[in-house]
Amino acid sequence: MSSTSPAAGTSHEHDEDAAHLASLGYSYDQSFKREMTFWGNVSLGFTYLSPIVGVYSMFALALATAGPPMVWSLVIALVGQLLVALVFGQVVSNYPVAGGLYPWSRRLWGRKWAWMNGWIYLLAMVGTIAGVVYGSAPFLLSLLGLQIDEGSLPITYVILGIAMIAVATILNLSGTRVLNWAATIGLIAELTGALAVGILLLVFHREQDFGALFQTFGAAEGQDYFLAFAAAGLIGLFAYYGFEANGNVAEEIKDPSRRVPRAMRMTLYIGGFAATFTAIALTLALSDDVIAAVIAGENADPIGTVLESSFGPVGAKIVIAIALISFLSCTTSLQAAVSRLTYSMARDGIFPASKAISKFSEKRAVPPNALLLAAVLAALLVLVSLVSTNALFAMIGFGTIGIYIAFQMVVLASLRASLMGWKPAGKFKLGGWNIPVTVLALIWGIAAILNVGWPRADWVVLIWTGGIIGVGLLYLFIAKPYLKGNDAPHGDATGAVKTVA
Repeated sequence: MSSTSPAAGTSHEHDEDAAHLASLGYSYDQSFKREMTFWGNVSLGFTYLSPIVGVYSMFALALATAGPPMVWSLVIALVGQLLVALVFGQVVSNYPVAGGLYPWSRRLWGRKWAWMNGWIYLLAMVGTIAGVVYGSAPFLLSLLGLQIDEGSLPITYVILGIAMIAVATILNLSGTRVLNWAATIGLIAELTGALAVGILLLVFHREQDFGALFQTFGAAEGQDYFLAFAAAGLIGLFAYYGFEANGNVAEEIKDPSRRVPRAMRMTLYIGGFAATFTAIALTLALSDDVIAAVIAGENADPIGTVLESSFGPVGAKIVIAIALISFLSCTTSLQAAVSRLTYSMARDGIFPASKAISKFSEKRAVPPNALLLAAVLAALLVLVSLVSTNALFAMIGFGTIGIYIAFQMVVLASLRASLMGWKPAGKFKLGGWNIPVTVLALIWGIAAILNVGWPRADWVVLIWTGGIIGVGLLYLFIAKPYLKGNDAPHGDATGAVKTVA
């Protein structure tokens, strides 16, 4: 009896998941395989969030801006994003459909809102992929011990970035099972590396006592420190998105209504601990002289300094190798999220060349053309750096603010639907806390958008953001792409349109 119980349970779960998806208007005629485990789902979100990538990318800038207290912005951002994750968890529990933010917006508000959310979210994620692969190039050069002359660096970064995209594409095209294992290996490597490096630094190479985390060391001297701390807080805002990817693959995990909301929260718990622990360990391992040099703009690579001095050349290379695994895992997870988004939009008929993009591989149970589109868009953006690095960096900057805008479009849609009488019916519900939590999440998200978009040095990111939203709105009203998916369900949370079964 015991040997047949698991199979029976799996069959029951599959039937229940299939029935739920059918009730939402999607059949299993062309379906993903539910081969992703709970921890594989957590790993996907974690490697997309990637605390090492987030902390390593922003550490020097944050330290130079606000000094060691910048580490507390990671805690503040974690609390704010947990509020958003609670809202997302309730929504995905009700609508466990591939694609994440786009289908949630479609069901909570309607077709126009969903199309704009998909447009913003897609370009933001493509910008993020470009930023991750471009940022991985210096680590790979350091690992290989290659010295490239300054004039050859741009083309070298492009080649290495596109190579990273190619490897991620191969992993993704191999199917959900491979994606599950790739994400899990990435989580294990990144978490083990973060813990090992952090513990070794705190135990054997600590230069500061814990009181240093409350000392500015002269950072922002002569300025309003709150504004400096807010600017340094970008390290937290950059580190804590990715948990929405747990919901992007909701059709690839069993019992998603229960497991995905839990995976979102677990992603933030583990990622938040790893990011904060890593930032604290790195900060306390810096001497007074190094901190002063970073704040003075004389040392742009304090992480390289501390790793080299603490672990020597060989040890530093091991840490860098772990960081590269994190970059690859992050790229793979991001590409998977982009492909599920574009596939979801194409399946509903509202994406350009929907028939081609919605093509599905029954053998691998993945949308191959959607994956290839994600790879091509990111590669083209990396190639743009050969013409204008400013354009690439502006798009990378939009990657962060665009994702926060897309997040808050879902939060606002959830609040609107709730005020109009929506009663969430998934396995995870906030109950009486629904509206208070959603309002707090919205307030947090608006504050985050203002902080990310504030024109501290120039207006480039804001201009870029306005341009992308403007083009999206222009296309929306002229081409009316949302009408092409007329038969797909939309607006049913508020009863505006009935679900098409």
